[in-house]
Amino acid sequence: MADFTLVIGNKNYSSWSLRPWVWMKHLGISFEEIVVPLFQDDTDEKLDSYFSNSKVPVLIHDDLEIWDSLAICEYLAELYPQQGLLEDIQARATMRALCAEMHSSFICLRSELPMNCRRTPSAVILSDDCLADIERIQNLWRHAGNFSDGKGGYLFGSFSIADAMFAPIVFRFDRYCVPLEDSASRYVKLMLKHPAMLAWLESAKAEQEVIESEER
Repeated sequence: MADFTLVIGNKNYSSWSLRPWVWMKHLGISFEEIVVPLFQDDTDEKLDSYFSNSKVPVLIHDDLEIWDSLAICEYLAELYPQQGLLEDIQARATMRALCAEMHSSFICLRSELPMNCRRTPSAVILSDDCLADIERIQNLWRHAGNFSDGKGGYLFGSFSIADAMFAPIVFRFDRYCVPLEDSASRYVKLMLKHPAMLAWLESAKAEQEVIESEER
C-alpha cells in the first residue's frame, strides 16, 4: 500500500485537485488515489471522515491529513527538496508569491471560465474583469522568467510548484481558446505536453459525471 493517499474530486472539473496530483506525478511519488465525485447526494458523506470540511483535495500521509492544495504541494516539496524546491532564495520567494496570488485571486476568471477538461475548445465572450485577470496572469508568468534557472521552459525554468498551481489555468486557456501573447502561448503548449497533464486529461475525458453549473 502506498505511503500517501490523495483524495480528489472529479478530474474533469476539480481544479484544486489537479494541482497536487500533477505535482505528485511530476515528483514520481507513488500514492493511492481516491476520487469522490462532487455535488452528488453522497459527496459530503464520503468526505465527512476527513478533516477538510467536505473539501478536496486531501493528502493523507501516515497519521497526517493536509487539506489544502498549496499546503500539500509545499509539504511534498519539503519532503523531496532536491526535486521540489528552487535553489535560489529570491526565486523561491517569488514562486511563493505567484502561488499565493493564484491561490486567492482571479475570481472573475474562475467564474467565467470554469475548468472543464472535456469541453470542446471554443472561444467565449469575456468581461473586462476577466480580461484583466488574464493579463495579470500573463504578467506573472513573464515576471517568473526573470528568476528562471535556465533549465527548461517552465515558469521558473525547471518545473516547480508554480507550474502545478497554474495547471488549471492552462486547461482553461486551452479549452476556451483564450488569446495569449507568444510567450504565454508557448508555455501553455509546453504544459499540455507534460506527462502528468496528459494523464489527467485522459482520465477526465473518461468520467461520466456532469456538473451542469460548470458546463459553459
